Amino acid sequence: MIRVLSYNIHKGIGGRDRLYRLERIIRVIQAEAPDIVCLQEVDRNVPRSAHDDQPQLLAELLEREHQLYQLNVHLKEGGYGNLVLSRFPLRQAHQVSLTWRNHVRAKKPRGAQITVVDTPHGPLHLVNWHLGLAEYEREWQANHLLQHRLFREAADLPTLIVGDFNDWRNCLPGGSLGHHGFEQATAPISQFRSFPAYLPVGSLDKAFYRGKLRVRQAAVVRSAVARLASDHLPLVVELDLKSHAATDAA
Repeated sequence: MIRVLSYNIHKGIGGRDRLYRLERIIRVIQAEAPDIVCLQEVDRNVPRSAHDDQPQLLAELLEREHQLYQLNVHLKEGGYGNLVLSRFPLRQAHQVSLTWRNHVRAKKPRGAQITVVDTPHGPLHLVNWHLGLAEYEREWQANHLLQHRLFREAADLPTLIVGDFNDWRNCLPGGSLGHHGFEQATAPISQFRSFPAYLPVGSLDKAFYRGKLRVRQAAVVRSAVARLASDHLPLVVELDLKSHAATDAA
């Protein structure tokens, strides 16, 4: 079994008290003991988070040797983005921009991380992303990623997509993700409300999968510290790679 945690950590700033307390984020993650950690809104060298190098701090304090950081939003000092931490080696690691733009303007910078995780049970093709606020923007972002050559390099492997989808109306399952053969692990959405953390009404943090893997369980973490640590609650997905399960059964 492989345990994956996806979490928009809101730069380590609490959703209600607005206090910067990265140690609360660490407590939430440690309590779930994930093998792979996929984070969004991770600061590096930003005044609001004490100029901390959060990717490095999180890797050290969570004792994850393998990491991949994607800086999406540049600020006057530092910036923030996505982070993957893993017990297992990462290979074919790529960063893809999901920033929507036309000839007039561009939306807020967004991005996706693509990697193949070399788990003891076989390779897992993993995407960690943070999608935009507009429905047309999210549909474009999903299509752009799924058709991208860097995604297609390992598209035949068991694939898991997690992150902050910002998909309030849950449109992507019937759109690009459904058309590309992905199943939703976080359904029905009424059981996966994750935002805002202190009184969740929206199912924004989702997981989709395709290929030879089985999702044992998916759940939103609703502990007392999780309700304080960020403006999102984390999502945990437990999965098996079917090739390994078949070998064990034999």
